[in-house]
Amino acid sequence: MRGFETMRRLTTRLVAALAAVAMLAVQPATAQSILRDAETESLLHDMSRDIIVAAGLSPANVRVVVINDPSINAFVAGGQIVYVHSGLIDAADNANEVQGVIAHEVGHIANGHIPLQDAGYSGAMGVSILSLVLGVAAIAAGAGEAGAGILAAGQRAALGKLLAFTRVQESSADAAGARYLATAGITGRGMLSFFKKLQNLEYRYGVAQNEGSYDRTHPLTAERLAALDQVTRASPSFAKAADSGIEARFKRVQAKLRGYVNEPRATLVKYPPTDQSVPAHYARAYAYHLSGYPDQAAVETAALVKALPTDPYILELQGQILMEGGDPKAALGPLRRATEGSRSSPLIATTFGHALLATDDPANLPEAERVLRLAVQRDDDNPWGWTQLGTVYERKGDEPRTALATAERANLTGDSRTALVSSRAAMAGLPKGSADWIRAQDIYLVSQTEMEKDRKNRR
Repeated sequence: MRGFETMRRLTTRLVAALAAVAMLAVQPATAQSILRDAETESLLHDMSRDIIVAAGLSPANVRVVVINDPSINAFVAGGQIVYVHSGLIDAADNANEVQGVIAHEVGHIANGHIPLQDAGYSGAMGVSILSLVLGVAAIAAGAGEAGAGILAAGQRAALGKLLAFTRVQESSADAAGARYLATAGITGRGMLSFFKKLQNLEYRYGVAQNEGSYDRTHPLTAERLAALDQVTRASPSFAKAADSGIEARFKRVQAKLRGYVNEPRATLVKYPPTDQSVPAHYARAYAYHLSGYPDQAAVETAALVKALPTDPYILELQGQILMEGGDPKAALGPLRRATEGSRSSPLIATTFGHALLATDDPANLPEAERVLRLAVQRDDDNPWGWTQLGTVYERKGDEPRTALATAERANLTGDSRTALVSSRAAMAGLPKGSADWIRAQDIYLVSQTEMEKDRKNRR
């Protein structure tokens, strides 16, 4: 009796662990925070552009988004967005490894793969590389024997169908990703080396490599490596050197990401003061800034500006540190130059607009309005930009456009109730038939439809 009870508890814990992984994969915008950075987004766009084209898709429609999560994971959850965890970028040895992961995920998109909840399964799960093996999930739940527990509890038949579904998709995405890399003229060595990392994780968690892959959401990593090795090595691009420019940009982005999301102590160990490279200065500047050491952060930023005085991303960092350090007026110079030098990057322009507002000088309102209007026009997913533009209108006493900006922000963040109320208020005060009035009407109708759906779902 006691043994049966233990087995049942282990099974329950495994199912809970899998459910947690599943929900993680399909809630990128709510359960996890999206990290937006102009330099990072520019790099990921350039890294993935040729892969996306090789897949027959449009780079204008497919986006690569970074999620603030330390686990080594990437996934798609419907649509044409590839979500990459910050932990994967941190763990990558080079940009080509990340390109290999992106190619795999683009394979899911191009092949029309869908999350399991859309395939009729309860317990939603996105198409994700996180769930390598059931054994790993069991260990994460503290239940090392739970794989056997699932079988003993009579779950094998049900799981077999579900896992076979994902294994077919994963193998298909592997093959497609390898083809896209070859077509794009990008070496597949990074794809192979990343899968080797996943295999090492299996070793670390004690997953036997001589087992079959029946009970796995993904094919056993050794099987995937064997299948990919022959395909990637046969490609003419396999021996091609990685793009040195992309790699240099990747090291910068990787360093600033580590400085932003990792513990400062870990960042300073990874990038000690003896390291005087640009990535090291980048990482330490963020680590010191976020730890509350403005003087040290200023020293690192000054070294960056001295080395690259016209670099828009470094000027952005300098302005951000000055503004958040309580001196928005001093931040205006570098942020204005960064905005001009980055060809009006919407994210940098939004930071510049915020700094203009932070000076509390009414004379800066016209420039803030111009900069922020351009930012939100060029970026259709910029709630912070609409918040700042709404502040401009509020200070000008323009209540209808303040309401419209609030409606735009709420519409982007999924707050249908606020979007409905604010868009209605905007329509009441704007000239009927004007461009702003028509936009407010669009938001009103969309929000009304969403709220009606929510009411029906709650019944």
